[in-house]
Amino acid sequence: MSSPPTFKDLFGGTQRTAVHLESRDAYSKTHSTFVDWKAGRPIDPAERWSAWHSIVSEAVSRGVVVRRARIVSMPASEYIRFEHEVTEGLNIAAGEQVGWLPRREASDLLVPANDFWLFDSGLVYLNHFDGEGEPTEPEITEDPELAKLCEDAFESVWSRAIPHAEFRIR
Repeated sequence: MSSPPTFKDLFGGTQRTAVHLESRDAYSKTHSTFVDWKAGRPIDPAERWSAWHSIVSEAVSRGVVVRRARIVSMPASEYIRFEHEVTEGLNIAAGEQVGWLPRREASDLLVPANDFWLFDSGLVYLNHFDGEGEPTEPEITEDPELAKLCEDAFESVWSRAIPHAEFRIR
């Protein structure tokens, strides 16, 4: 079995769009950056995620539009407060557009049960996590029906999402 493509490969082959839908209230709570943030140690997103910044900023410089939408419970979990705090220096600085949608405002939307990336409206990278939020083996497909479902779900969330600069953690 071959390894899944890396994000560098996926973004490198993307021509137009990369969208990401996140719907969990916590991810990898054992990640060193989150642990440091919880302990009150200063976090420099540009330093901690320099590889991600390079991947995204290179794609954006080629004209790829990168958008990330997060569906979050309110009041926000500790992990979402962490994500919100580092988003400007990590995602926005790399060229991503980020929107936040309180979960209560998404009740009538149909979204996949798994977080996903959708590249150029055709390649779906499904993120899988265990019950504690630790990543497990991703799934990649070019199934056109799933791609369309993911695209429609993302756009429905994005149309209601609050831009990062305007979103306040309550």
